[in-house]
Amino acid sequence: MDSAASDRMDPSQKKPVIGILGAIGSGKSTVAEQFGRLGCAVIDADAIAHELLADKDVKENIVDEFGRGVLDETENIDRRKLAEKTFKCGGKLETLNHILHPLVLARAERLIQQHQMRNDVAAIVLDMPLLAEVGWTDRCDRLIFVDCRQSIRAERAKKQGFGGKKELNLREKFQIPLDIKRAVADNVIDNSSGVSALVRQVAEIFSSIVNKG
Repeated sequence: MDSAASDRMDPSQKKPVIGILGAIGSGKSTVAEQFGRLGCAVIDADAIAHELLADKDVKENIVDEFGRGVLDETENIDRRKLAEKTFKCGGKLETLNHILHPLVLARAERLIQQHQMRNDVAAIVLDMPLLAEVGWTDRCDRLIFVDCRQSIRAERAKKQGFGGKKELNLREKFQIPLDIKRAVADNVIDNSSGVSALVRQVAEIFSSIVNKG
């Protein structure tokens, strides 16, 4: 975070919470990372969930519900196998969410409170893939929708291990429609161009947030 922005932030004031919305492969984490470079604390829900999968009780609950077929050769949860089983069986997504979401949200809330006490944090960014689906849009002071062409999203998702366009569409059927997410957003970022365009857009939105009022 640059010194000028730091001087504008009053540590005694409540840090704004920024929620990132968008489709799979739209670049939500990239946007969150750019906010992080400007002095925001980023809460990565995927990273939290990944850590929780190593928890003994969580692993046992998942194996009880999904079977030992979701384990790898080291007896740990294989995220790819778990995802395949989850999205091929409609009711299983709700089961997995019931196991993980309360724990992820509780840890995220604790991190929000910790970051609120930090003088070096300008704002708090929630990099949470299912932010709207878990009802946390109201937890945010600013909502940002990351827009991106479907062809680009499909390619990015494939590189991230989500499979092709068919699997991408399957997963998105379980999420709130993109037009609804876009409609509730305060800002829209176009991530179909290069990095420089993305950086510029994030910087402009960040400036509007820290200079509000």
